[in-house]
Parts: sequence; C-alpha cells; structure tokens
Amino acid sequence: MKLIYRVTFRLSIVLLPILLLWSTVFYFSMVDEINDETDDSLEDYAELIVRRTLTSGELPGQNNGNNNTYSIELLPYGYSKEHYMTFEDRQVYIPEKRETEPARTLTMTFSDSNDQVYLLTVSTPTFERQDLLLAVFWHLVALYVILTLSILAVTALIFNYSMRPLYRLLQWLDGYNLGNGVDDLPMCTHITEFKKLTESARSTIERAEKYYERQKQFIGNASHELQTPLAVLGTRIEWMIDNTQLTEEQFAELTKMRQSLHRLSRLNRTLLLISKIENAQFNEKHDVDIAELIENELEIYKEIYADKEIVCSTALPARFIVSMDESLATTLVTNLIKNAFLHTADGGTIDISLQDGTLTVSNSGEASLDTTRLFDRFYTGGKSGSTGLGLALVKSITEFYRFGLEYSFTGGRHHFAVVFKQ
Repeated sequence: MKLIYRVTFRLSIVLLPILLLWSTVFYFSMVDEINDETDDSLEDYAELIVRRTLTSGELPGQNNGNNNTYSIELLPYGYSKEHYMTFEDRQVYIPEKRETEPARTLTMTFSDSNDQVYLLTVSTPTFERQDLLLAVFWHLVALYVILTLSILAVTALIFNYSMRPLYRLLQWLDGYNLGNGVDDLPMCTHITEFKKLTESARSTIERAEKYYERQKQFIGNASHELQTPLAVLGTRIEWMIDNTQLTEEQFAELTKMRQSLHRLSRLNRTLLLISKIENAQFNEKHDVDIAELIENELEIYKEIYADKEIVCSTALPARFIVSMDESLATTLVTNLIKNAFLHTADGGTIDISLQDGTLTVSNSGEASLDTTRLFDRFYTGGKSGSTGLGLALVKSITEFYRFGLEYSFTGGRHHFAVVFKQ
C-alpha cells in the first residue's frame, strides 16, 4: 500500500471518533441551551400567572395561540409553605392540535396572604428529542463525509507536493545498475530528512561501485594468476609424458595429474564465469537462434558420447530468437545438454523440445535428484568426474536474464525446463 493511502486511511479513522465525540457534546449542549431558554420563558409565564392570581387580575386564556398551558390547584391547609420549583419533560395534550406533544413543564407552589398554598403547573411545547437526535446524526454523517473528502484531498495535494524529492530519489534508485556508474541526482529541497536520505543513498551507491570495481579487478587478477601457473604445469606434464622414459606406474600418475589439472583449470574458468554473471558484467545483447544452437551443440555431444549409444530426439521450431549474450546462450544450452548426456545410462534416451517459449531437456534416469541442492555449486549428484558447477552456471544465467528454471522427475525421466522471458 502506498504511503499516501495509508496516511489518508489513518486520518479518516482518527477523524471518526473525534466527530462522534464532538457531535455528542454538541447534542447535549444544544439540548441544555434550549432547556435553559425554555425554562426562563416558563418562569416568566409562571410569574405572570402568580402575580395575577395574587392580585385577582385576569388570568391568561388557555387558548391564547401560543400553545402554552397551565393549571392551578388548591392544596389543603397545613401543606408545607416551603416553596419549590421543578422542571421536567412531559407529554402534554395540546387542545388546539388535539394531540399530545413533548413539552417542558414547570411545577411550583406559591401562597397568598391567607396562607392558601397553590400548585401551579405550566407547560410549553418543546422539541422532539428523537427528531433532534436523528437530525444531528444525518448532519454528522454529511459533515463527516464533507470533512473527510476535503481533508483527504488537501492532504493528498500537500503530501504529493512535499514527497516529490522522495519520488525523484526512488526513480533514480530504480534506474541504477551496479557497474554502470552513478548518474547525477538533482535534489532541490530544503527538507533536512530528504537531504540526509539522498546523501546517504548517494554515498552508499558510490561505495558499492568502488567495491564492485575492486572485486572485478580481484577476480580478474586472481583468475589470471591461477590460470598462468596451471597452464605452465599442464605444459610441463605434457612435455614429461612425451619426452621422458616413464615406467607404466609413472605414466599413470602423470596422466592422473594432468586430468586433475584440467579439472582444476575448468573449475577456475567456470567459477570466474559465474562471478562475472552475478556481477552483471555481460551487458551486450544479440539475437541468438536457440533452435540452431541446440542442433549444433547436440551434434557435438552425440559424437563425444557416441560410445554410450544414447538415442536423441528433438522437437524444435525452424527459428527461436532470444536477445541475450551469445556466449551465455551457448553456455546455457551446452550445460543442459552435457548434463543430460552425463546422467543418462548407456542405451538411454534424451528428448529436447522447444515449444511455447520453453526449452525442455529430459533424459531417462532411475531416481529423482535432490531438489534442495540440485542447483548448488559443487553438487554432483553422485556422478564422478563432474565439477558440480554446470547446473549452478545454468541457474546463474537464468537468474541474470530472469528466465524461469524448473526441474521435475516423472515417468522415470528427469525434466529440466527453461522458460524464456519473451
């Protein structure tokens, strides 16, 4: 989820309880204010009635058009002369409307000069609390929607404007490739946090570039320094085999040394190639015909392993073009085919198909390989003479180009599939 969406969502969540609290306070405050005004009016009306009653004046009519009602009752002698006044909400019958309505009622006592105590009840229609509550609720909903949309819109505008330096930094990081140098990053901002973030990102990438160059130089130098003495040793062993009188035992030992030396040289070259792939040192791309490459490599390995009498079948299109480094394409195809020949028993079968953008190499076998270690370096699967780097090299190439790589074992056959990204 984008940061702007998370911020706006949290704002809307926080705004809801605030508005609920505000509406509750507003509702009770409004009710209290209305009651205060109504109570003052009732007191004035009651005072008028009391004054006219005590002075034998004319009392207000019951049907005077203002829906106010009152009643006066004589209380028995001996009733407490201590006066009291109470306010309450009641349902009162309104003669003019011929119905009961909610009303604010004042009940009080007063006495005349003869100590006669009267009970005065004065009522005036007031608001319906349920209607007021419903009105406040719908106004609250409308206010919440309007405020939320307004706040979110303003927040989004301000947020997007303020976060532009971060978006530029993210775009710059997305376009960065290790080994291609560091492009300039214009950062026109006065925000301290963004300045520090940009400086940290730039310095980190510059350090990565520096370490990357050092690593490339070290790998290249180390490989060269290893390959040179290996070549010299190989040449000397060949000279000794060809130009000296050797016993059968000495000849066998020198032959083993030559084989071990060749294997060590092959390991060195393969590890160097894997390192170069993982360090993205293959930036050139060409249109490579994978179908033609498979046919050429298959013919070579048929000759090499002719003594195993392996039956090969292919299902290839006339052309299948993939944009990648030509040497890596050759390495990918070669290692898959070589792996199939190495792990197929004498008289076995190998099937190679290239359909729907997927290269599948399958060969007969007895048991499934360990899928947890299959593509690890130096995993030979119990096959002697193998460096254990062929499938690791295939994995490095497919990861570099983001191709799919799958393995399965069904029907007594190993299946290796490379899904090319079209």
